[in-house]
Amino acid sequence: MNLLKYIAVIALAMTVALGCKKEVYDDTSFVKTAAAADKLSAMFDITQDNTGLVTITPNGEGGVYYEVYYGDGTTAPAKVDAGGNTKHTYKEGEYTVKLVAYNIAGQKTEATQKLTVSFKAPQNLEATVTIDPTNNFKVNVSAKALYETLFKVYFGDGGTNEIPVSFLEGETVSHTYAAVGTYTVKIVALSGGAATSQITKTVTIVDPVLLPLTFESTTQNYVWNNFDGGAVTLINNPQANGLNTSTKVAKMVKSAGQVWGGSWIGLGGPIDFSANKVFRMKVFSPRVGAKVLLKVENATDASKSYEKEVATTVANEWEDLAFDYSGVNTANAYHHIVLIFDLGTMGDGSANFTFLFDDIRLSNSMPNTQLKMPITFEETAVKYTFTDFGNAASSVVSNPHIDANNGSAKVGRTLKNNGAEVWAGSFLELSNPIDFSSMKKIKMKVWAPKSGITVKMKLENLADASKNFEVDAINTKANAWEDLTYDFSGANFANTYQRLVVFFDFGNSGTGAEYFFDDIQMTSGAEVLQLPLTFESTTLNYAFTDFDGGSTSLITNPQSSGINTSGKVVKMVKNAGQTWGGSYIALAAPIDFSSKKIMKMKVFSPRVGAKVLLKVENLTDGGISYEKEVSTTKANAWEELTFDYSAINTAKSYQKVVIIFDNGTAGDGSANFTFLFDDISQN
Repeated sequence: MNLLKYIAVIALAMTVALGCKKEVYDDTSFVKTAAAADKLSAMFDITQDNTGLVTITPNGEGGVYYEVYYGDGTTAPAKVDAGGNTKHTYKEGEYTVKLVAYNIAGQKTEATQKLTVSFKAPQNLEATVTIDPTNNFKVNVSAKALYETLFKVYFGDGGTNEIPVSFLEGETVSHTYAAVGTYTVKIVALSGGAATSQITKTVTIVDPVLLPLTFESTTQNYVWNNFDGGAVTLINNPQANGLNTSTKVAKMVKSAGQVWGGSWIGLGGPIDFSANKVFRMKVFSPRVGAKVLLKVENATDASKSYEKEVATTVANEWEDLAFDYSGVNTANAYHHIVLIFDLGTMGDGSANFTFLFDDIRLSNSMPNTQLKMPITFEETAVKYTFTDFGNAASSVVSNPHIDANNGSAKVGRTLKNNGAEVWAGSFLELSNPIDFSSMKKIKMKVWAPKSGITVKMKLENLADASKNFEVDAINTKANAWEDLTYDFSGANFANTYQRLVVFFDFGNSGTGAEYFFDDIQMTSGAEVLQLPLTFESTTLNYAFTDFDGGSTSLITNPQSSGINTSGKVVKMVKNAGQTWGGSYIALAAPIDFSSKKIMKMKVFSPRVGAKVLLKVENLTDGGISYEKEVSTTKANAWEELTFDYSAINTAKSYQKVVIIFDNGTAGDGSANFTFLFDDISQN
């Protein structure tokens, strides 16, 4: 009869919903396939007046109604609809309450639950309050006691009118706090008598300070511990420009104290150096050359530490400093970050000893902060600072004329304004003198709106501009990129040349024309196969040697989009053969890993998670090698992969570049094993 009753209710509801529409809905097959009720339980609530009146509220998933057997000898069960309850008066004692839940098909599920009815005050109350391991703002509460019927918990953040949460012994209830702080959690044990027992626990909610340190969190407590004259405060960013427009930054004032005055902050856990071993930090310094020491220490043993010091290179603007931690001992745990500005110099608290810093984080690559050959204009960490003269203006811009001869993203631009001097131009000052020991020529890509103009390149000594040498070249193409070569073999190499000057349309006044230049590099005259491998040269032989199923070919870029619009790329098809099938290319000379230990390569993969192994080998001894493997994170789109070579043995010679896709998996020559790659470079 109960089943018919609930089917009738459903039918009536459907009739009302459909109104006067004359359609027949007599398919009740869904009733037969309904899932049985599950997760049965009951909540007991007892009056504290020694009457033994207990309110029983059954719960469950899929239950339409319940039968409650009181367990005290009462034979007839109480029938309770979903969401309802039943009240029953018990004598003191322990009872087993049986719950029977019925689903819409009339199937039943049974469960039992222990009920204790006592008029004594609960005794031996124990409670556990723990912070959830997956959420620092969440607590889990459980309790047990003798003679209790139920517990009520007050979490301490609801004010004077907080409504408690009820639970039974054996259950755990959870609560998530909205803010950090210290809270008093009160657990009350109730029986059928007026007397109760209670216990309080104190819980402190904190948001642990972990890397990266951005200083933007409203829940983290950035506590800096100052020592010997250093003083750090968190402030609104007073220099929100350039590299750093964030809201909050830290300010360090170094006052008189000790020459090592600084500050440190403790993290909520040890720093993870397993993958990334380069610290990066944005700094705003009042002067060039200010020393910045970043040190990490163990929380209990300061002798377990590691530090690196770098110097600022700009004044009164943000720069991103890098600290190479590749030599850190990862067997130690480091919890503290220590900062000291100008170690060895006493501060005076003035503006000259006031620094801003922000965004302390770990990275996997060192920036190339030195301006040296080759000049590609692609390095974001390099400052390409032009000095203009004669009413010319030069800057780094996005390449507006990408073609088969130059697919790079950034190039130099010179505007020779109307009426500019015939000798108008711009120069760059390199970090070190140009090395002419092996090559005496310089090559530069040039784009000009007309052909037949003179593009002069002049080299000067940094301290004495009278020590110089200049070479002219005439372009042969209009509105297209071409390579111009400058022969400096006649220069006096007893002098050092560190200033590079470029003049466009030398000898003629400015007309407002724009000129573009790129990829300034040393050359022997004839092109040689060396890094970077762009695959754009029309004279180089990009001869790959395939092995064990790998097959490479140089093709026109079929996916000219995103970060790679270059004209030529290499296609690798992995056929059946060996799981290590791939290909290699031999360079004209060994790769120089003395300063650049990060390899990069653009890859177009048919799937996410494809493994890409980039290996370098000695020219004659394959046992002398180094390799790194990373996985693609995009499908059917170009991405630039980074291979950390910081641990490479630079005493060895490496002249072969080996590429293997999905090492360990046999290819099948299908589209799923067809990859594109391009622009193999060092950074």
